[in-house]
Amino acid sequence: LFGKTISANDVPYLQEFIDRLGSLNGLVYLYEPFFNAIREKVRFSRQPLMFTTQQEIRGRVEYLFSIGGDGTLLDTITLVGDSGIPVIGINMGKLGFLSGISKEEILPALDEIIGKRYSIDERTLLRLETTEKLFGEFNYALNDFTIYKSSPNSLLAIKTFVNDEFLNTYWADGLIVATPTGSTAYSMSCTGPILSPDSENFVITPIASHNLTVRPIVIPDTCIIRIMVESRNIECYIGLDSRILKLDVPMELVIKKEDFKIHLLRMTGRNFFETIRAKLKWGLDIRN
Repeated sequence: LFGKTISANDVPYLQEFIDRLGSLNGLVYLYEPFFNAIREKVRFSRQPLMFTTQQEIRGRVEYLFSIGGDGTLLDTITLVGDSGIPVIGINMGKLGFLSGISKEEILPALDEIIGKRYSIDERTLLRLETTEKLFGEFNYALNDFTIYKSSPNSLLAIKTFVNDEFLNTYWADGLIVATPTGSTAYSMSCTGPILSPDSENFVITPIASHNLTVRPIVIPDTCIIRIMVESRNIECYIGLDSRILKLDVPMELVIKKEDFKIHLLRMTGRNFFETIRAKLKWGLDIRN
């Protein structure tokens, strides 16, 4: 089990889940900082095993449950890495595109998982390559790579190449390179298109472009994207999902598809189009 914290209103749901797990003949590993955050709020029939790194669960666990919202699930990516451990998101947050199991569905979903009645979605990751290895061994993202200006009074000049062919110089507040999974996140809020999870594309989306004719563009995920950044300021932010760094400019960055994929568990009868209809209220008649 992985999480960060939990609200008082959600404690009963977590307690039910832990009680059900305790009735099974198996071992439960708990992310140690999460255990420290909830130890005074929930009861355990037996002491769970603790982990803080990928090495401590690699080859030892069948599933990783993410307890929280989509941001919490994104943080599991550095824990599962290329281990192939399926991630199941239990949504204690708000929208929950990735965390597909609501807190009210925890026990029925667990029964389905025990009965092996589920599907596995393989989700593409993107990888950031820099000479300095800025994010160390965790230089990959499930949602997106983002570059953003550090000052509200400036803009960035982001020269972008695709397979060494010049695409555009984006005069903008920033730029997003999103995977299909990330197409429903920050990119969508910047008018980027929604991509189906198996579409094998990336989308390049400018943030507040100063040229109104510039629009997001979809490219194959086999492409290599090279970005050269300039600014009148000396710093800007770059991010992989929720991990953010402030760097000096000018800089050059390379983005490509990661060699491995993340496995997200999907309950039987659920699909991506059902999710976007439900989460984005598509087809809802609001005339009454």
